[in-house]
Amino acid sequence: VQLVESGGGLVQPGGSLRLSCAASGSIFSIYVMGWYRQAPGKQRERVAAITSGGSADYTNYADSVKGRFTISRDNAKNTVYLQMNNVKPEDSAVYYCYADLRRSRYDTRNDYWGQGTQVTVSS
Repeated sequence: VQLVESGGGLVQPGGSLRLSCAASGSIFSIYVMGWYRQAPGKQRERVAAITSGGSADYTNYADSVKGRFTISRDNAKNTVYLQMNNVKPEDSAVYYCYADLRRSRYDTRNDYWGQGTQVTVSS
């Protein structure tokens, strides 16, 4: 299983950025997809997560990004997105996506991680 992030880069404060993360490989079912971030000298922080619950998706966010970031998911593409609006310098970090999934019906659930994408918010 491989998770590949894209969309990071340099953005000015108040601007927007959209991150994408596509999971590929042997995948039976994905339960949760989400994003963490880690800034230099800080602990990794959970940013947002999304769980598909049949007819509805369930999302949760870190308090620091509520109202500014939106997580969404395309189950057909095994892809998760993070729309980042009104970004602040403190949002600068390496953003990692993850997926809680099973590779087959006989497999246990495990977390898989992307390689990370840098987001820098600066004028």
